[in-house]
Amino acid sequence: MADKDEKQKIKTAVALGYDPNEDGAPKVIASGKGALAEKIIEQAKDNKIPIHQDDKLADTLSRLEIGEMIPPELYEVVAEILVFVDAMDRIKAKDKNRR
Repeated sequence: MADKDEKQKIKTAVALGYDPNEDGAPKVIASGKGALAEKIIEQAKDNKIPIHQDDKLADTLSRLEIGEMIPPELYEVVAEILVFVDAMDRIKAKDKNRR
């Protein structure tokens, strides 16, 4: 049981990139577990990139290769994340304009 609990504590992070002018679907641009996951998250925070936490999705996406586009069965959930990111960007822009 301890082994299972230890595995559950290992953090997984996946970064997605999407360029609607070039890509047919979002693709994995970084992926890692443990210390590498922490670095991916740290880089996102340092660059003010919104972070969405979904352990199951991160585990699924971590099985893809870097540069691989997400499969069609994940389009809906990833689209929801992109809407979240867009909303965060709009909030940041409004805050900047108020200053």
